[in-house]
Amino acid sequence: MRNSNGIEQIFASFNQLKVLIIGDAMLDDYAFGDMKRISAEAPIPIIDVYKKDRRLGGAANVALNIKALGATPILVSVVGDDAEGYALKRHLQNHGIDNSNIILDQERVTTVKTRVISRSRHVLRHDYEQTHYLDERVELLLLDNVIDLLYNEQPNVVIFQDYNKGVLTPKVIANIIHNCEQLSIPTAVDPKTDNFLEYKNCTLFKPNLRETITGLEMEVNPNKIETLNDADFQLRSQLRHSYSIITLSEKGIFIGSEDDHELIPAYFDNVSDVSGAGDTVISVFALGLALGLDVFATAELANIAAGLVCKQIGVVPINKELLMKESALFFAEA
Repeated sequence: MRNSNGIEQIFASFNQLKVLIIGDAMLDDYAFGDMKRISAEAPIPIIDVYKKDRRLGGAANVALNIKALGATPILVSVVGDDAEGYALKRHLQNHGIDNSNIILDQERVTTVKTRVISRSRHVLRHDYEQTHYLDERVELLLLDNVIDLLYNEQPNVVIFQDYNKGVLTPKVIANIIHNCEQLSIPTAVDPKTDNFLEYKNCTLFKPNLRETITGLEMEVNPNKIETLNDADFQLRSQLRHSYSIITLSEKGIFIGSEDDHELIPAYFDNVSDVSGAGDTVISVFALGLALGLDVFATAELANIAAGLVCKQIGVVPINKELLMKESALFFAEA
């Protein structure tokens, strides 16, 4: 994939893939408005809201990205047995994504992130959520569901989408990775800090820079490749995985394997919003894993995809046609 030949065939191959996504599904709400005056009640700005929007977030946005790229997503998550949980299931259905593996739990609330945006900039975000681990009953229900899907649906790759909201417990993580190993199904992990070192024996591990620093408790300077190499070594020694992908925001993407490493600069300079970029990156890498593509070439594709979604406001899925067009141009010039 280091040249433009085969780009169309790769994108066509995405359509044959089945991807199991396990993790924290949520809703992303948006209030778009103008900030023109200060409140008389307190020295705070007033936003005159002219539009509201509700979108799929977290693991649900990964499922949306997988579908947008042409593959079939199978999303497994636990949300609240509340109005927002039913709304999330409706949104999945409206986007043509199966919602039958979303467990409704009366002991939880559905995570909703609400962002207030004025003049294309975030001015406030408030979250409504619970982040404790699943109780044992729901944990076992989730595990039974996932293991049945692994053996009956035979997905080409499994994505762990962790947002520290409690769905991915250490027991869930260890059991699913073990079963994936038994079935030779590659696993791609988008971690957060709580379970950072629980994903032992996964195939691909994709933290961002802040998560890497916090999870390893070490300094990592994105301007010094040797510190990124050190982080990759530490990750590999503790997780025993095949590929480290460290996303560095405007600095690009670092890729490390047992034999090689590379730092790829960000594809676009004019970034509007990084929200959801990690969801797009893990989606592209997972599909690359499923097809057995070269991970360094896949990183170029993921980097382009991240750049495209960062040019838009809010959490949005990738546009497959635009990504294919941009990738063909890039690899033709490479």
